[in-house]
Amino acid sequence: MTDSIGVAVIDGHTLTRYGLVSLVSSAADIRIVGECGCAAEAAAVVAAAAPDVVVLDVALPDGDGLRVAREFRDRYPDLGIVLLTSATEDDVLFRALETGVSAFVCKTAPNAEVLAAIRHAAVAAASFTATGLALALGRRATVATGLVLSPREREVLSLLVDGLSVPTIAKSMYVSHSTAKTYVARLYEKLGACNRAQAIMGALRLGLIEQSLSVPA
Repeated sequence: MTDSIGVAVIDGHTLTRYGLVSLVSSAADIRIVGECGCAAEAAAVVAAAAPDVVVLDVALPDGDGLRVAREFRDRYPDLGIVLLTSATEDDVLFRALETGVSAFVCKTAPNAEVLAAIRHAAVAAASFTATGLALALGRRATVATGLVLSPREREVLSLLVDGLSVPTIAKSMYVSHSTAKTYVARLYEKLGACNRAQAIMGALRLGLIEQSLSVPA
């Protein structure tokens, strides 16, 4: 049993959690070492059980599974993290990729795919895998190709990434405050954003920002 993969399951749906535990227990090379149904207990369970892989639901009853995943990744760089979701939107997939999880699996996926994701996470925690990733990247590239930012809008985006306020952006670009507000508003509109964080995350998902970022509040 020393070579088996230790798994902790964190899912707020009792039947889903029971099903995952049963599925994992049926595999000779995988064993359950801990489980819970909420974000509040997740950290303690993982600390006590020291799993090789945690299987985590995106939508926990008391918190955001992606936020929990980020905390795990920051605290345990070698921990395999398999994110389960009922949502198949590209936006959720890219958020998972940005969070640093090991695998992203839909809850309707075949059992073999779930087990394969756990095995992948156990040996390649820092390598992201997801069914449909190539198609999602293709859709993102198509959207990005149709989205054209003017040189001014690209400059505004860069300044927003740097955390500058609208008045400071105006000074940096040598334009009036109202003109700077107009530039920012147009950029938000193109990115479908309502604030700075949404604009930056949208630009990141569209490939308009190349590196990983700490998004300003």
